[in-house]
Amino acid sequence: MWGEHRYSVRATWTGDRGTGTSGYRDYDRAVTLEIPGKPDLLASADRPFRGDRSRWNPEDLLLAALSECHLLSYLHACVGVGVVVVDYHDEASGTMVEDGRGGGAFREVVLRPMVTVTDESMVDAARTAHVQAHEWCFIANSVNFPVRHEPTIAVRGAEPA
Repeated sequence: MWGEHRYSVRATWTGDRGTGTSGYRDYDRAVTLEIPGKPDLLASADRPFRGDRSRWNPEDLLLAALSECHLLSYLHACVGVGVVVVDYHDEASGTMVEDGRGGGAFREVVLRPMVTVTDESMVDAARTAHVQAHEWCFIANSVNFPVRHEPTIAVRGAEPA
């Protein structure tokens, strides 16, 4: 299915403590993200920016989007080359640097997918499929910083390769 795809979300600030944004410390950073037909996502700023650490923040969401996009692209790439994946989890991390003027940017994200396949003969193709997944990942192709991959491939019932 080729073409243009549109997405929408409603972000509603719910952090008015009664005086609005009368001062930097006078309002809560609470936000509710809504998409019809999906559960609401409670969000906030990251803790260093006066946010609620128990809620998702924009930086978390960006990292999660990169990790999930790679995961889904990777599974598709594996099917195409005959690699049978039976387990996948990622320990992703990212580095954001403030610029001293109130802004900042991500410098890099590192995905650390740990993949389990069913047969030793699939290990090389499983490793190579990460390259294809990166090329296919819409989110990785939309950011202006490096998204690196440090995969670990294991065979079910054997030690990690």
